[in-house]
Amino acid sequence: MRTLALLGATGSIGRQTLDVVRSAPDKFTVAALTARSNADALFDLIREFRPSVAALVEEPAEIPADVRFCEWFFGEDAAVQAVRAAKADDVLSAVVGIAGLPAALAALESSGRLLLANKESLVTGGELVTARAAALNKPVLPVDSEHSAIFQCLQARLGNRVSRLILTASGGPFRRWAKEDIDRATPAQALGHPTWKMGPKITVDCATMMNKGLEVIEAHHLFGMPLERIDVVVHPQSVIHSMVEFGDGAVLAQLGLPDMRVPIAYAMGYPERIPFGGERLDLVKLGQMTFEAPDMARFPCLKMAIEAQKAGGVMPVALNGANETAVAAFLRGVIPFGGIARAVAAVLDGTENNAVTCVGDVYEADRAARRAAQALIDQNKI
Repeated sequence: MRTLALLGATGSIGRQTLDVVRSAPDKFTVAALTARSNADALFDLIREFRPSVAALVEEPAEIPADVRFCEWFFGEDAAVQAVRAAKADDVLSAVVGIAGLPAALAALESSGRLLLANKESLVTGGELVTARAAALNKPVLPVDSEHSAIFQCLQARLGNRVSRLILTASGGPFRRWAKEDIDRATPAQALGHPTWKMGPKITVDCATMMNKGLEVIEAHHLFGMPLERIDVVVHPQSVIHSMVEFGDGAVLAQLGLPDMRVPIAYAMGYPERIPFGGERLDLVKLGQMTFEAPDMARFPCLKMAIEAQKAGGVMPVALNGANETAVAAFLRGVIPFGGIARAVAAVLDGTENNAVTCVGDVYEADRAARRAAQALIDQNKI
C-alpha cells in the first residue's frame, strides 16, 4: 500500500489519478489532496478519500464540519506545506504553471518519489529539479503521455546507446488550417482538441504547439538528451505516444488509445502495471497511422520553445511566463489566437538573458516576463 499526495486534485489529471486509485484500493491510499480554488469539488473528494492533509490556495469562507478532520493549509505555498506535512510515499504534481516548481522541490525533499505531470517545473527550473533529485537520489517519474512513453521504451535499453527521442504530436485542432485562419481562431475552437481531453491551458498550448515545445524542453531535462537528438513528428491519431531510436536503427514505440490514466497508472505503480479497466487498442479497427513534419511557420511557438532552451539561462522562464499570460488573455477574449505567439516572441526579444542559479532567479525572470507580456496586451501591441 503506497500513500499518495495529489497536488491539483480537482483538475483533469487529478480526477483521472483518483480514477486509478478507485480501481486499486488495495494498492493506494490518499494522504493529501490540494486544489487552487475549487473548494466544493475538493470537499467532495476529501469526503470520499479521507486524506489526513488538505490545502487550498484560495481560502474559502468556511470549512464544512465534516472535512475539518484534515490538517488544512491555505495560501500560495499551501501545496508545499501539504507535501511536507503528508510525508507521502509519492507526490503526484498535477498543478498548472510555474507554481509546480516549489512543490516539485518540496516533494523531492519530503517524499519517496515525484510523479510529475507539471511540465512547467522542468521548463522553468529543470536544472534545479534534476540536480536536487540527483543529490537526494530520488526518482522523477514522468506522467505526461509522451515522456511516459519514452520512459517505458527505455526499460528495454539495457545500457545501449539511444540515438534519438521522437515525440509525437496530434497537431491539434488547427492542423489543416491556413495561417490567417489560425490567427483568428476563437477560444471555443482552440479548446476543441481532436483526441485528448485536458484542461483549458494545456489544450490551448496544444493548439499553438507550444505544448510540444515545452515537452521537448522537459524531455531534455528528464532524459539528459541533447536538443539536437530530440525530434517532433505529427501523428494525428495519437496512438503512438512517443518513440526511442537506438544506435542500430531500431525504433521502439509505446502505443495505446488516448487515455491519460495509462501514464498516470504506470507512474503510480512503477515498476508494476496497474489495470484500471480502460479501453483496449484495436489495430484492425484503427486501420492506419499517419505521420507529418511539424509546420514551424504556421505554429511558431514550437520553434520558439526549442530556441529558448538552446539559449538557456532565463529564456525558457521568460517563454513560459509570457505564454501563460498570453494564453490567459486569449481565453478571456482579450487577444486573438495569433497574439499568443506574437506576445511570446516580443517578450523573448526584449529579455536580457541571465543565468539561473536558484528558485529566486526563476521567479524574478517569470515576473518580468509576465509584466512585459501584460504591458503588450494592455497596449494592444500584439
